Amino acid sequence: MSDYVHPYRDTEFVLNELVELEGFCAGAGLNEVNGELVSAILAEAGRLGSEVLAPLNAIGDTRGARLSERGVEETPGFAAAYRQFQESGWPSLTAAEAWGGQNLPNVVGTAVNEIWHSANLAFALCPMLTQGALEAIAHHASAELQAAYLPKLVSGEWTGTMNLTEPDAGSDLAAIKTRAVPNGDHYLISGQKIFITWGDHQMTDNVIHLVLARLPDAPAGVKGISLFIVPKFLLDAQGNPGARNDAQCVSLEHKLGIHASPTCVMSFGEKEGAVGYLVGEPHKGLACMFTMMNHARQSVGLQGLSISERAYQQARQYARERLQGTRKDGSRFPIIEFPDVRRMLLQMKASIEAMRALALVAAAEVDRVTHAPDPAAAARHQGRVDLLTPIVKGWLTELAQEVTSLGVQIHGGMGFIEETGAARHYRDARILTIYEGTTGIQALDLVGRKTLLNRGELLAGLFDEIGETVARLESAASFAVQARALGEALAAGREARRLLLEGAEGDAALAGSVSVNFLMLCGYLCGGWLMAGSALRAQALLEAGGDRAFLEAKLASARFYSEQLLPRTQSLLAAIRAGSGSIMALSDEQF
Repeated sequence: MSDYVHPYRDTEFVLNELVELEGFCAGAGLNEVNGELVSAILAEAGRLGSEVLAPLNAIGDTRGARLSERGVEETPGFAAAYRQFQESGWPSLTAAEAWGGQNLPNVVGTAVNEIWHSANLAFALCPMLTQGALEAIAHHASAELQAAYLPKLVSGEWTGTMNLTEPDAGSDLAAIKTRAVPNGDHYLISGQKIFITWGDHQMTDNVIHLVLARLPDAPAGVKGISLFIVPKFLLDAQGNPGARNDAQCVSLEHKLGIHASPTCVMSFGEKEGAVGYLVGEPHKGLACMFTMMNHARQSVGLQGLSISERAYQQARQYARERLQGTRKDGSRFPIIEFPDVRRMLLQMKASIEAMRALALVAAAEVDRVTHAPDPAAAARHQGRVDLLTPIVKGWLTELAQEVTSLGVQIHGGMGFIEETGAARHYRDARILTIYEGTTGIQALDLVGRKTLLNRGELLAGLFDEIGETVARLESAASFAVQARALGEALAAGREARRLLLEGAEGDAALAGSVSVNFLMLCGYLCGGWLMAGSALRAQALLEAGGDRAFLEAKLASARFYSEQLLPRTQSLLAAIRAGSGSIMALSDEQF
């Protein structure tokens, strides 16, 4: 079992060379944010991740959360780790100064969050949900509710949750049955929610639930959903936790992975009714919740990167240490010398570097919206955020399934044995393509709202930018292989866009039939684009006398990506070209 070490060199390379963070911060008036500060933040986060959180990962897997008379009891050691995490100021990193935050860019917070998720995915889900909750409250709640709840959420003294799913309403939020009845200055909430991550624990003295429910006069469907703050403990006159609210965890789900993350069945209003406070306007709750959900979707994509990095580090160490082959002189050598093991390790490494680049570039687009100099620039960057979010969530999490599986494969039979820890990463990764919207939902969002609704304009702009990178590669003789591979992948993306736009009107099943392949094609293409940009920067830095070992490794992984992973766009295009015919051919009974 390997120790976790934050790959700070690659993170800083992406921030400096692809995001161009210092230049952005200078232009946005964030003059105190520079490379030196970010390096110090990452180093400190890396220490907490490797020394405090990572050692609890195995404990959490074998001694997960449990339900007692007190409520949910977290894994031993988690409470002390959370206190250290909270007291060190990590929850407030990117929050607004008005609520006690440090106001650092979203992309810096994303780079730090990778560390938490790699070190201990189950633990990191708690502050991740809190970040989403405070985003929703900050954007949509009244000034009174913001003053009551944001400071303690920003400081990490309280944590937050998102309560959407019900037993009869999974992704179909129109079927929500939880009720909210007006009662003076508040509402009484009654109903049951399932799959509520960190819905209860003892690490903080309050848990703030954001709950979707229907008012008595609500219209049917998603247009009749409202959003409410429902605290575990009601606040007293001084704003401190007081009386217990009628909101309880009634059971914990037994899961394939992330055992230390309590996945709760929450019951609201079993007695007199759970007190809740309306966020935003009545019947407009879904728009409010989407603020939280979109934040979570990029965060879950980041989890795909993070768990892949953890699996890679473990597989790499095992491959270096596991003696398997024997030379003619009788000496033995480690399995990392076998070409096929090197292929698997390089596939993991190149995939992770592409995933990290896309996750951070997408996170930086959120900052570019916030600090845009004019409405037109803000709209342009918001369009890029909208386009990249389903790709980040869908592609990174799907690729994580393959990367973590390769981690098990490199271990051979030992990978199937729990004691090595390789299987844990594989199991933990499996939820990522499901929660916060399945891959199918992300793909429908990409082909529907993000492509068909704007006639492919957002994609056209992205493809033009990728075309500029192809031209830069073509002008450098040493990048002929990458230029050809990226050019062919870009052509596949443009053809897939054309087929979708031209075929969707005449075939109602086309968009849904090709959507996942379309998303995956866009993911591999975006990864190739950013790996190509990485290669161009690495070559320039190498010629300027930069770190030869690191930069040559970056060039090698970029070339591997273009040779071994970018060609997948061609098979995905072939599947898209086939359309919906065979997919829709069978009746329900024929399956």
